[in-house]
Amino acid sequence: MTSEGIAIRPARQDDVNTIVLFNAAMALETERRRLDRATLRQGILAFLKSPGYGFYIVAERRGDTSHKPVGQLMITYEWSDWRNGAFWWIQSVYVVPDQRGLGVFRAMHAHILVKAKADPCVCGIRLYVERDNRKAQTVYQRVGLRPSCYTIYEQDFVLGHTVPEKYTTRSNNETQ
Repeated sequence: MTSEGIAIRPARQDDVNTIVLFNAAMALETERRRLDRATLRQGILAFLKSPGYGFYIVAERRGDTSHKPVGQLMITYEWSDWRNGAFWWIQSVYVVPDQRGLGVFRAMHAHILVKAKADPCVCGIRLYVERDNRKAQTVYQRVGLRPSCYTIYEQDFVLGHTVPEKYTTRSNNETQ
């Protein structure tokens, strides 16, 4: 099925339960993290009430009278003083498993690309992806996104930071 069969709309407050489910599923699938649903719900509601943070979009199948979302993504903003513009960061991408490979992400990306290019304050689109998620990386490259020259570092004050052993550069013997 092509992306013409997919409708994209801004997320609304009444989408919060779906977004909670999608984000929890995505975190478990990609990072093996079980997120606290109450915290997740509060975070999504706070985000939806704060347009300065960004926005969510949801994808639905055209003609589906249930209007059940089949995908989502979130946009957050990063100011670039080098470009005097904002990057839109694509985050919290999720497509329900039985809809993957059917153009849902492609339709969401195309929607965001049109909106971003129409806004003179937007200088580009970025996203990050778990380094072993080759399927997602392939999808992102198919829509024109390319790996960046940057590597992301973090200090997570809420969930903590764990790096799988396969990504550490030195063995335990070298650090003792």
